[in-house]
Amino acid sequence: MGRWIIGPGDEMIFVYMVGTAGSGKSSLTGAFHDWCLRQEFDAITVNLDPGVVNLPYAPDVDVREWISLDEVMKEYGLGPNGAQVVCADMVALNAKEVEERIKEYRTDYVLIDTPGQLELFVFRSTGKVFIDQLDAGHSLLAFVIDPSLATTPTNFVSQLMLSSITQFRMSVPLVNILSKMDIVDKDALEMILEWGKDPEKLYGDLMVKSPSMYYQLSEGLMTVIKGMEAHTSLMPISNKTLEGMENFYTSIQNTFMGGEDLDRE
Repeated sequence: MGRWIIGPGDEMIFVYMVGTAGSGKSSLTGAFHDWCLRQEFDAITVNLDPGVVNLPYAPDVDVREWISLDEVMKEYGLGPNGAQVVCADMVALNAKEVEERIKEYRTDYVLIDTPGQLELFVFRSTGKVFIDQLDAGHSLLAFVIDPSLATTPTNFVSQLMLSSITQFRMSVPLVNILSKMDIVDKDALEMILEWGKDPEKLYGDLMVKSPSMYYQLSEGLMTVIKGMEAHTSLMPISNKTLEGMENFYTSIQNTFMGGEDLDRE
């Protein structure tokens, strides 16, 4: 495989897969990694979830080398949820060690699979610590949305709000990924994508579906979403067929390279 140059100084690009539990972050990490290798782009995968049991890919760097959820549960006498919180803080403390392991690779793309629970990475210090430690200037968030949780206007807006809050807290570029496009029927998929492209359509449908007592709240949420520019077209992706991966790659290139492709050495 040939080396690829991404720009001055050969800076790595860090792509963080974030989203709610079960949204498809790990599957996207593995699928996009496979796609990159097929295109002869150098990429590695990083797992930041110390509690995950099975992964659909073999991580090149794995936080489980340093932290074990089971051991934390035993040592501190905690249940799974409490142990996950402790582990999240421990992951942040091991950011330097993870960075050093990543730097052992000469690679262009670092695909980072974040913990299953969104709040552990976004609402605690873990996410910000990692992004700042590795390189905030070359980081991008891929907010992964499960289409089955976005088939109504209310659910769709809820996902966009989570995406907005994530970008607000992390302060780096973000793209919204509609994962598992295979699991919803064609009509539902088209409606979700239409909402993503046409905020007025979404607003109209939201007002129809929302009870009158929620009118002011719904209107306020739409104002926030528009103001934060989080209402962008969603990018549908199939982790099975790899459909949409090229669009994902292009969005990364547009963010950091102004749309210029990689040049082979």
